[in-house]
Amino acid sequence: MFISKDTHFFALDKTNLPVAQVSLPCELTFETLDCFSEQLNHPEDTLEILDFERVNPATGPVFLNGIKAGDVISVTIKAIRVKTPGKMVAAPDAGVLGSLIKKSETLIIPIEGDIAYFKELQLPLTPMIGVIGIAPQGVGIPCGTPGSHGGNMDCTLIKPGAILYLPVQVDGGLLALGDLHAVMGDGEIMVSGVEVSGEVDVTICKVGNLEISNPVVQTEKELAFIASALTLDQAIETATIEMAQFLTSRSSLSLNEAGMLMSACGNAQICQIVDPLKTARFSMPLSVLNELRII
Repeated sequence: MFISKDTHFFALDKTNLPVAQVSLPCELTFETLDCFSEQLNHPEDTLEILDFERVNPATGPVFLNGIKAGDVISVTIKAIRVKTPGKMVAAPDAGVLGSLIKKSETLIIPIEGDIAYFKELQLPLTPMIGVIGIAPQGVGIPCGTPGSHGGNMDCTLIKPGAILYLPVQVDGGLLALGDLHAVMGDGEIMVSGVEVSGEVDVTICKVGNLEISNPVVQTEKELAFIASALTLDQAIETATIEMAQFLTSRSSLSLNEAGMLMSACGNAQICQIVDPLKTARFSMPLSVLNELRII
């Protein structure tokens, strides 16, 4: 089933009307706008012209038949097809370097094949999804804000081949996604990666025997617990604690042993540090988890 970019919105909310209903497992293709709703198309188009009410659109939502609050769903990212060109921005007071920037600037990034052309530099594409999530149980949350529902996590691990696990908060889930990046580094320190529109193919399933409070992502090499909070310290602490609880609940490791193992071969990593809430993850190698027979 194809979900058109015309069916987009700007806040993940349980009151959003679904644009489709599907039974799981199912395969969907989401068409997305870029994070600027395609308002920036020329170098002269800087952040000052943006209608910020139209930033970070998500395509959807899709109602998942039979899914109830408290369930867990998996979203396997089968493919991401990005469209050219990409866009990047810099502006005063935006991002980590914002206090040093005196003048806004927009770069238009041509994309050909698997290469993004950043001026004279050729950057290999590493496509990923910035915004993906379900409706929160309480009041709606702008698509630009991450949380336990997912949202604007800007996690570079949410890429082709990855499986994202989401804890469902409302019946039907109301899944949506958007904010694709052709290339982005951890942190997204300048408030934008190489922002693109495009299409994403996903497979959605219901998951049994998994209890999580925040999103979890699995790649071909690692499993990562993701958390968002007002500060990066709080986000990292939450992700780390949830990984430790996962290890102790699924193995014979004590908390002390789990913590030492995590310190030996786990990684505390930044997802993004530019949104209203900061996002971090704690990852463990799949090879270690397999040896422990945890997954």
